[in-house]
Amino acid sequence: MFERFTDRCRKVMALANQQSLRWQHEYIGTEHLLFALVEEGSGTGVTALKNLGVDIEALKAEIERVIRVGTGDATVSKLPQTPRAKKSN
Repeated sequence: MFERFTDRCRKVMALANQQSLRWQHEYIGTEHLLFALVEEGSGTGVTALKNLGVDIEALKAEIERVIRVGTGDATVSKLPQTPRAKKSN
């Protein structure tokens, strides 16, 4: 599915998958993608956020603060994406 993606995009998707599993969610949503983008740290989006004065570490901490840990038993290594997350790819 990700064969058309760049290496960086594949890395972000893998990070989003890891975060989703960590938060015990059974899907990859936009919150996971945002966290993965800032975690990866070298893309255009992060550069734009930095240029706007966003503290990346504070942003990551805020995402962690507002995300609720799920109750799902997410053990699948590749989680499905929500429709909104699919649109952002």
